[in-house]
Amino acid sequence: MDGRTLMDVLLAQEQALILPAFDETVAHDLGSAIFADAAACRARVVVDIRSASRRLFFAALPGSTPDNEDWARRKGNVVLRFHASSLRIGLKLEGEKRSAWPDAGLHPKEYAVHGGGFPVTVRDSGMVASIAVSGLPSRDDHELITAVLARRLNVPPITLKGLAH
Repeated sequence: MDGRTLMDVLLAQEQALILPAFDETVAHDLGSAIFADAAACRARVVVDIRSASRRLFFAALPGSTPDNEDWARRKGNVVLRFHASSLRIGLKLEGEKRSAWPDAGLHPKEYAVHGGGFPVTVRDSGMVASIAVSGLPSRDDHELITAVLARRLNVPPITLKGLAH
């Protein structure tokens, strides 16, 4: 790559993948696109899109488990609390040599600082919801979301591939 760190790329994704608008229809379209991409590669995942007040989209692909649903909920909680991807928050805590619990106060029953939670940010409004995927390895969950957002925005994907931890 060009010398960028994983943290640089995660920040670049969050700054580039900003929607012009977001509502229930957009949530359905994004969730359906993530579902279709996951189904195409037979990924056994759960897709969960929600705001701080309610769930806007949910789907469980064949082979996913209730545990995947719980992981998605906890990743989404990280996004809603920090307005950042769950992967970035996990990396940040690791860099600070802090644990999610108890150091950062993120109880493991409510928060998961692993890849697969991404903020839904709207231009001129800020972060309005979270998208969470669970069932693949951490980075793959994350990349499934960012690939769909990049496609929706018609921008080149910013990928984590080739980056060291």
